[in-house]
Amino acid sequence: MKATVTVMLKTGVLDPQGEAVKSALGALGFGGVDAVRQGKVIELDLAETDAGAAEASVTEMCEKLLANTVIESYRVEIA
Repeated sequence: MKATVTVMLKTGVLDPQGEAVKSALGALGFGGVDAVRQGKVIELDLAETDAGAAEASVTEMCEKLLANTVIESYRVEIA
């Protein structure tokens, strides 16, 4: 089973990497970009065969290691 975790900074948290990308896009001639938020995607291959158990396990991984829940939010997708 495969799990995909998308981690993003929470709304209101400054995103200096996103600002740098926005600035670089403008310098390259890509106008009209009002904001950029940069995050990360983590793909996990799991031995678990039950989708509910897999989601619970990955959620625990996010809470303990994969996301800094003080400043980041995350989304888990199981396939």
